[in-house]
Order: sequence, then C-alpha cells, then structure tokens
Amino acid sequence: MSDKYDVIVIGSGPAGYVAAIRAAQLGLKTACIEKWKDSSGAGVNGGTCLNVGCIPSKALLDSSHKYHAAKADYQSHGINTGDVSIDVPSMIARKEKIVKQMSGGIAGLFKSNKVTSLYGTGKLLAGRQVELTDNDGNVSVLDADNVILASGSVPVDIPVAPVDGDIIVDSTGALEFSEVPERLGVIGAGVIGLELGSVWGRLGSKVVCLEALDSFLANMDQQIAKETRKILTKQGLDIRTSCRVTGSEVKGKEVEVTYTDAEGNDQKETFDKLVVCVGRRPYTEGLLAGDSGVNLDERGFIYVNDLCSTSAPGVWAIGDVVRGPMLAHKGSEEGVMVAERIAGQKPLVNYDIIPSVIYTHPEVAAVGRTEEQVKADGEEYNVGVFPFVAIGRAVAADEAEGMVKMIADAKTDRVLGCHIVGPNAADLVQQVALAMEFGTTAEDIGMTVFGHPTFSEAVKEAALAVNGHAIHMPNRKRRKK
Repeated sequence: MSDKYDVIVIGSGPAGYVAAIRAAQLGLKTACIEKWKDSSGAGVNGGTCLNVGCIPSKALLDSSHKYHAAKADYQSHGINTGDVSIDVPSMIARKEKIVKQMSGGIAGLFKSNKVTSLYGTGKLLAGRQVELTDNDGNVSVLDADNVILASGSVPVDIPVAPVDGDIIVDSTGALEFSEVPERLGVIGAGVIGLELGSVWGRLGSKVVCLEALDSFLANMDQQIAKETRKILTKQGLDIRTSCRVTGSEVKGKEVEVTYTDAEGNDQKETFDKLVVCVGRRPYTEGLLAGDSGVNLDERGFIYVNDLCSTSAPGVWAIGDVVRGPMLAHKGSEEGVMVAERIAGQKPLVNYDIIPSVIYTHPEVAAVGRTEEQVKADGEEYNVGVFPFVAIGRAVAADEAEGMVKMIADAKTDRVLGCHIVGPNAADLVQQVALAMEFGTTAEDIGMTVFGHPTFSEAVKEAALAVNGHAIHMPNRKRRKK
C-alpha cells in the first residue's frame, strides 16, 4: 500500500474518529487505523468509549434505573406493577445492540466524509511513516504529512487483585455479567467504580466499594462529594474510604479480599465478583518505534504542548494518551483543534471549562474550579447553594435530592465554577459551561429568564444565592471567603 495521506490517525475512539472526520471535512486526505475487533473478529470503530466504556455503561445504568424505579418507586405515583424481575441476558443483549448501532454509525460517517478506514495495528516510524499490520498479519508502510496519535487508555492492573476475567474483572468484565452477583466488591470508589456499583446495586447486589484514599471523590468539590456520598449510601452502596486492599484469593466461585481499614486493622470480605476500578493508564504499547522522535513524560503519557503537538514535527497526540482529564469530550475537542490546525486554522481548547460527570442517579456534574481550588489560589469568592427540594419540578418528579453550588469571584462576580448533584446534573452544568465560555457573572445568570417549572431553575437560584438574592429559599448571611 503506497498511498500517501495528508493525515493518518491511529485510533478511532472519540478523539481519533472525530479528528479523522474533521480533517476530511477540511479537504485533507485522511485515513484512520483501528485495532479493535468485535466478538466475531471483525474490525470495529469507537474505541473504549463506544465498545466497553461510556456508551455500554450508560445503557446498563439506564436499564438498571428503570428496573429499580419500577420495583421501588412507581407505587407512589399510583402505578402498580406487580412482581418485577430482571432478565440480565436480555439487558446485556440490548447493550450490545446499542454498541453495534453506534459503531456502525461511525463507519457510516467515515464513508460519507471519505475517511479511509483501515483495520489493524498502527505503529509510528521515523519521518511520519506509519507501519500498518492488518488483521490478517500483512504489513505495509504508509506515508503522511501529519500523524495523529489517539491510542487511548486501558484499565490499571494491580498485583493484589489480578484480573482473571471470571471472578475478578476490570470495568470491561463488569459490563458482561450474565447474572446479578449477590455480593459485589469494587476496588476504587471513583467515577467508574460508582457507576458500575450503581448498576449492579440497583439490580440487587450487595455492593461494597473499597477506596484507598481517605477522602471520597477527592478531586471534586467536597461539599458536593459529601452530599453525593450521603445519597449513594442511602441507596445501599457501602462506601469505605481509607481502605487499602492488600490481597485477594479466589476460592471456587468466590473471592476473599483482604484490606487494611482506616484504623490500620486487617480486614477480610468475601464477594461473588470483584471489580477492579483503580483508574486508567495511557496505552502506548507497540505504538512508537524507537526512532519515532515522540517522547513520553514521567507518567507514561505522550508529551505534548498546549496545541497537542508532540516532540516530533508533524506528529500530534490527543485524548487519553496525553495530559489532562481522561474524558471523551476533551479528546474530541482536541481532535477538532488538531485537524483545524493542520488545515491552517488557529483554534484552541479551553481546558479551564471542561465539564465532568458521574452518571449515577442522581447524576454528579461539575465545571470550572472547586471551592477548595479557589481557596488554595488565595482568591476572595462568594458561594451560592440551592437545594432541589425547593424546586417544584424536582419535587413533582420525585427527584428532589441534591443541590446546585455556584462559586463566583468576590470582586468581579465572574463565575469560577459550578458543581451539581441532582436530577439531570450533566445537562444543567452544561448551561453554566456555556455561560462561562462567554465570561458570565452570577448576576448575568440570575437575571436570565428560566422556564418554570424546570429543573434548571436551581441553576438560576444558585446564581442568585451567590449575592444573597435567592427567591425560593431564605438567604444565608453573605460573607466573602
């Protein structure tokens, strides 16, 4: 294969496939290499997010929420459902159907945008050449003016709980259970651990989350983290912080986990399944030839500057394989930026305004800085907090748990961050992200007309509360912090 491309993208996850499509839209001859295979051995696009991450986990989260609602919540609405049961294989089959539909959608987008889709393993050589080993083992070398590395990330393995794919699984395996485990252990109470724990907890598992850190959701605003823990504990998740797993032993069809608790005492817990969710690491195995000119940083990420340019001319890297939050939308925006820069445009990614979401129920979402970060920066600030229990739409929908928290600069009133635990938090926080892109003040949001009754009124009221003007709750005496 001797074709030369303007752009070759290695990886077709949310970063890679978006970069390839945007490059092709800009008139650049583009190819995208993907090594992922489905259960039949056929190449599929979409990477971790689509195949074993964001999309399938949301499918199961929605299925489990509907089951739990039918079983426990509908009666208060006057809806009697009788005995409700869960057919796990049917739930998994629905998830697989969604994944297939979405991956097929990317193939269709590649075709309509004239992106050449290549299935196999890509390796960056010197001089912007890419070695392609296709799924039949045939090797060829492709030439490109620009190469975009978007190889993504993989779950972190820990020696104290080696994944066997049966009793001890990673996040991928936790999406494939054929029945509801009676006792489920989750190592790590971060985003992935809480989402997967919620799925199986709603379906009837007794879930224990073992978190090594002494604070829950340490990177989030701690007022919101505290409220989230209270809500999830009420739902039945047993979240144990300061618990460091020291070993695991599979005994037949169960696993015995040993750990050190917050007081330093040795403890044991037995589970039917154990999910290891201690984070993800950049995936660069086999990606770079020794003379490629691309450098890694001390944590194993591909080193890039603010524009996602690597240390090798004409080679870029985006998504989970580079610094910054491992979020699909962050990678996609980097993909667009790089494609447009290759085409001669000058876009930037605003890394200060990247929303993050935990898709539990209720959802947890954030944009901008936490109160802890603002305080550490030594800035004076005001805070507005408003609970969903004072929002008519939330009460009418039985979705009144949680709150909206808004942080604004004390001098300029510029919104510095917004943090939400509650109904539709992912979509509500996006309103604030959009406003922050335009340099909004809390007063600006407070003066905007919001529809009534809506969940988003909590955003308006939190903005009003920043300056002591909330309408539907008593205002606390204001003080600058």
